[in-house]
Amino acid sequence: MRPLVVLAGGLGTRLAGRLGDIPKPLAPICGRPVLEYHLDLARQHGFREVHLLTCHRAEAIEAHFGDGRRFGVEIRYHVENRPLGTAGAVLQALPRLPDRFLVLYGDTLLDVDLERIWRRHAEIGADATLFVHPNAHPHDSDLVEVDEDGWVRAFHPHPRPERPYLGNLVNAALYVVEKRALDGWAPPGGKLDFAHDLFPRMLSAGARLHGYRSREYIKDIGTPERLARAESDRESGLVERLSLRNRCSAVFLDRDGTLNVEVDRVTSPEQLEILDGAGEAVRRLNRRGLLAVVVSNQPVVARGDCTEERLREIHNKLETLLGAEGAYLDGIYHCPHHPDRGFEGERPELKIRCDCRKPGIALIERAVAELNILRDGSWMIGDTTTDLRTARNAGLKAVLVRTGHAGRDGRWPALPDFEFLDVLEAAEFIVDLYESLLARARDLLPPCEPGSLVAIGGLGRSGKSTWASLFREVLAERGQRAWILPLDSWLRSEAERGPGPVTTRFDCDAITAAASKLAGRTEAVELSLGRYDRLTRTREEEGVSLRISPEDVVLFEGVPALAIEALVATSSHRFYVECPEPERRERFWREYRSRGCADDEIEQLFRRREADEHPIVRASAAVADARLEG
Repeated sequence: MRPLVVLAGGLGTRLAGRLGDIPKPLAPICGRPVLEYHLDLARQHGFREVHLLTCHRAEAIEAHFGDGRRFGVEIRYHVENRPLGTAGAVLQALPRLPDRFLVLYGDTLLDVDLERIWRRHAEIGADATLFVHPNAHPHDSDLVEVDEDGWVRAFHPHPRPERPYLGNLVNAALYVVEKRALDGWAPPGGKLDFAHDLFPRMLSAGARLHGYRSREYIKDIGTPERLARAESDRESGLVERLSLRNRCSAVFLDRDGTLNVEVDRVTSPEQLEILDGAGEAVRRLNRRGLLAVVVSNQPVVARGDCTEERLREIHNKLETLLGAEGAYLDGIYHCPHHPDRGFEGERPELKIRCDCRKPGIALIERAVAELNILRDGSWMIGDTTTDLRTARNAGLKAVLVRTGHAGRDGRWPALPDFEFLDVLEAAEFIVDLYESLLARARDLLPPCEPGSLVAIGGLGRSGKSTWASLFREVLAERGQRAWILPLDSWLRSEAERGPGPVTTRFDCDAITAAASKLAGRTEAVELSLGRYDRLTRTREEEGVSLRISPEDVVLFEGVPALAIEALVATSSHRFYVECPEPERRERFWREYRSRGCADDEIEQLFRRREADEHPIVRASAAVADARLEG
């Protein structure tokens, strides 16, 4: 039998107001004492020999659990006469413990594959293996510093002296320990704690300590707030979703320009500044149980501009800043390579063509394997066409944000599935809106004949492109391929526009020609979409080339979609998208602020749109088959 040691002697001082005289191991979560969950988990993974190390209210714990038979385990009790600390309690019981055992703290809620960490410990030959992971409050947690192979380099217990930036890797209070490694460490008198005392001393003495990193759920319940959060996590299914029994959806995040300000090659921690809303965005993903994983090209290493150690410090700062906002990353994967030679100070061994440099997908494949990610249903958020192409290559939903390069790099002919102003807006959509909107889209989109055209119109910033993307997904579920043709691809450069209504800003003749060419097609149609640069307000003819088959459905979306007669005439389905005016106005202001416009300029622009766009577009709603709420 595999032996499990549970530290169940805590006084529960911080929980006294909620639990009264109930010992922490009996703290109820969804109607059951937390220790019952521990015993269930132990039994599931073959740990039938359980050693309970008790102190405060030991008699209440023994009265409830007895010899453990009704829980499918065999319980042995070790009672402290006085609190000895986490390590002190184990060291006192050490003569009666087996040669190798797993230590679990009684004031945590967890769903961890105990057999897996046990097996990994045996494979690597460590003296002790520590379960480590990022969490939402690294500032008051015991942090562990590990090398590239996972071996512990240092401990930084809480409270700790100020140090600028440490990686968010937390000692989660779950260990596999060799009994021989603890011989001779008996406390001289007072308490002895694993994180603060014993492990740092063992490391200094040359012990081999390994950090076992996993995304599985394990949280302490030592305060009323954390106990309430753990109960909420259990009720919401978050605990179950993060179990390695289940493949988990992820949101892959580009770094520069998406999470932090784009500065053309970050080479020092001082240059890294996270974007407004980035912390909240990652926190929303964390709370939903979506893994937040950074994948980033970092050719600064190959160029010799930044060492691996310096890059680690940069990422430590990123994790520290996110942690200050209650957010954490489940993984950071970077490519250090660069294909081109000729830079002064470059590192020749890294000047190679590789599969991990985006749009290659080796980093994503590695994350999928290591974190047990469900690729179908996962996302990629970035600010460049390289990120969009990476998403396409990896089979992820592609999201473009208008921070950083905002898709203006032009390196790849790639279009996003969805586009948002920033990573927070993207995360809000993914977490709060996507599933419900997709369900509505399934209900609202009628059957589409092969080769049909669909027109989606509405005022600017009403949500047209989002509905077009949702309809494309619905069509894919029905076994039909669909193309989205944004009418912004036919926006005229600002210098070429004359006075007049909104339709004069678009090359409506070209749109009409494209619709006529696609209507009733019996063979594949080659079509080239131009690219409109929102910042320079200029149009480039070269954009994305499409080959649209006769059976493909085509979705035209844009402000004047229902105001162009030929497009309306050739469309089999027509939709008008609208949203509450205060919300649409706020989106409009955020959009133009992101372009660097002053408030008075934005207000004047909005008023012009009210005059030359709103009447025509609102009137075009009359030809729609259905109205959609954006």
